[in-house]
Amino acid sequence: MNARFWIAAGGLLGCASVALGAFGAHGLPRQLAAADFDAEQIARRLDLFQTAARYQMYTALALLFVGLFSRQSPSRLANAAGWLLLLGVAIFSGLLDVMTFAGPSWNWLGAIVPIGGAMMIAGWALVAVAGWRAKTYRPSK
Repeated sequence: MNARFWIAAGGLLGCASVALGAFGAHGLPRQLAAADFDAEQIARRLDLFQTAARYQMYTALALLFVGLFSRQSPSRLANAAGWLLLLGVAIFSGLLDVMTFAGPSWNWLGAIVPIGGAMMIAGWALVAVAGWRAKTYRPSK
């Protein structure tokens, strides 16, 4: 993938994160109350949803960084970091979002969520390695 892809993916992910965060703060509590969840379940589900939105935003910023980094120093490591971050957040945040709305029979998805987290950790580690291995950038005159 090229730098434009990672910057666009980061922008779209950030946009979705802000929209989901706003929904989580304003519309979601009413929706969960209408679904007959008790107060403890509503609090837990709101927490899951906000965690998903927060990590989605962190990943959006990371993808923007990967895109900008790739413009200056394209590398397979940066590209691999981007894919790990993108797939990781899809699994991590996506499954937390599903668990927010699903009934208790879907709690087994919680066992898969850490896979997405591990992918994001690996993505951040590859960002560090790609940065360490990058050639020194010298702006053109």
